[in-house]
Amino acid sequence: MASEQTLDDQQQAPPPDETPLDSIARILRLTLTIAAVMLSIWLIGDVIMVVFASTLFAVILHGLARMLKRWTKLPYGAALAIVCVLMVTLTVGIGWSSGSDIVAQAAKLRDALTTQVYALRDRLAAWPQGQVLLDYLPASLGGHGGGNSGSGGLMSLGSRIAGSMTGFLGSAFGVMGTLAVVVIAGLYFAASPALYANGILRLVPRHWRGRGQEVMLVAADTLWAWVAGQALDMAVVGILSGMGLWIIGVPLAVSLGFLAALCNFIPYIGAILGAVPALLLALSLGLRETAMVAALYAVIQFFEGNVMAPLIQRRAVQMPPGLTVLSQTFFGGIFGAPGLILASPLTAMLLAVGDKLAPPLEDDERV
Repeated sequence: MASEQTLDDQQQAPPPDETPLDSIARILRLTLTIAAVMLSIWLIGDVIMVVFASTLFAVILHGLARMLKRWTKLPYGAALAIVCVLMVTLTVGIGWSSGSDIVAQAAKLRDALTTQVYALRDRLAAWPQGQVLLDYLPASLGGHGGGNSGSGGLMSLGSRIAGSMTGFLGSAFGVMGTLAVVVIAGLYFAASPALYANGILRLVPRHWRGRGQEVMLVAADTLWAWVAGQALDMAVVGILSGMGLWIIGVPLAVSLGFLAALCNFIPYIGAILGAVPALLLALSLGLRETAMVAALYAVIQFFEGNVMAPLIQRRAVQMPPGLTVLSQTFFGGIFGAPGLILASPLTAMLLAVGDKLAPPLEDDERV
């Protein structure tokens, strides 16, 4: 009896005080762990982005299949098959009926933008203050900086603004291969989501699996809400931009509206990227039309930011604007262009997960 009491006292005895060497060792272990994690993210960043893009595509398929299942009472597998068939049919139909027109419009847009870049540079070169600006601009932006001038810098500027499509075509094999991996992996994820989710949960300690399940469900629901809201936002911006440019008389209004919708997938930064080609083409019509195009995009972005976004965020995902811009800088710096494109859904998911894991602030703890 005495031995059992002694054993209980030993088990309940507090651990000895941590020595300075123990503290240093603990800090070193934590630092090395963080450094190893950051190095791993840096080295396999492309793989991480492919996995996340596949997961996002799986969430889209899963959400559409669930909607169809709820409307038609079909089994989930049949609903997913119908969704996949409809997406393939729509893609093939658009490519078959309008593929040549799309390629022609893209080529026209590229040529028109390149021409306007040349014309804009010539105007700046004929203007004394513009010549000073060209002297300070780097060659990659069409200036004389860095020792390169003339057509070299200009072609670099054209390739950056109008050559996103040509860059896509130039790396078609790499892009198409990555898209194939994303589509195939996303299809497998959507076909058996429980299989992969349960496999991840098995890696979690048993006493954390309940919370892990809640976190995974919250992350999936957040991604689906973000995709649904962003799709609506992109459609509205694209339609308004195309109609407004057509009314003003800007050439290739449909292509520019579609480009504005695609760029709006990236909040804030995408709005600027979508407006630059339209402004360049409007310069060929005159300063009045250019001012009208600038006002059009300003009004559309004001409507999107102050009317559409609050309505969408009320039912979807609330993301602080400052954090959204900083996340694009952060993930873009780590993962490059894929990180910039996928920064918003990734940030929305991380915010939802953090909100689920972190306890809420009490009233006396708020600033």
